[in-house]
Amino acid sequence: VQLVESGGDLVQPGGSLKLSCAASGFALENHWMHWVRQAPGKGLEWVSSNSPYGGTSYYEDSVKGRFTISRDNAKNTLYLQMNSLEPEDTALYYCALDSKGGTRGQGTQVTVSS
Repeated sequence: VQLVESGGDLVQPGGSLKLSCAASGFALENHWMHWVRQAPGKGLEWVSSNSPYGGTSYYEDSVKGRFTISRDNAKNTLYLQMNSLEPEDTALYYCALDSKGGTRGQGTQVTVSS
């Protein structure tokens, strides 16, 4: 099992980013998938979850209406579209096989700052 996140960057408040997570060693379509994040000095925080065929998604309250989780099972890739970014979104973002982040990639850094 391997998860490789990409797409993180430094962005100004109000900006957008799209994160990707390339999965290998297993079929994405057989699993709920999750995004979790870790802000500096804090623990892991669940962000969003998506059902195996993408029909159901859940979001942490602070990102509802701003973030959209999606997937392309044919490409074995998970995505997180992040709009209206806020400084509080600054964190290392991981895709994970469980909502507590127990099996996750190496992460991609998102920094929101002017």
